[in-house]
Amino acid sequence: MLPVRSALASPARRVPYLSDAGLLVGRVALGVVFVAHGWQKLNDLGHAGVTKMFDGLGIPLPGLAAHFATWVELLGGIALIAGVLVPLAGLLLAADMAGAFWYVHMDKGLFADKGGYELVLVLGASALLLALTGAGRFSVDALLWRRREPADAPGREREHAGHM
Repeated sequence: MLPVRSALASPARRVPYLSDAGLLVGRVALGVVFVAHGWQKLNDLGHAGVTKMFDGLGIPLPGLAAHFATWVELLGGIALIAGVLVPLAGLLLAADMAGAFWYVHMDKGLFADKGGYELVLVLGASALLLALTGAGRFSVDALLWRRREPADAPGREREHAGHM
């Protein structure tokens, strides 16, 4: 039996799929937030409204930035939820949040109620985390990109020993 300290420090060692379950929960939660923001830009504000808002905020190339932010948030959020192309989606979403930090929130302090950067910091860091870790085994990426092992790979006999 593992000592309590060891079990608390790394629970994934005791439950092999725990890290993947955590990635799934995080991906879906983050994806929902990004889809909501992308949908709001697309449906409620429209491209002209987002462009006007970005222009007023001093964002360079506001029309292009509006397209980028809208579609990266909407499609990137969907990609996170499905777990498809997560490293790419994570990088694009992190870049989107870096722009939001730089052009909108940086000078307003930390707290979101004052227009600060706490939300974009958490969203951007979470997106970057997923870009660097990948989607986990409960994802489309895992189905598409998992390494195929030959039937006679070491350890396969033990893995399937009781399934004959």
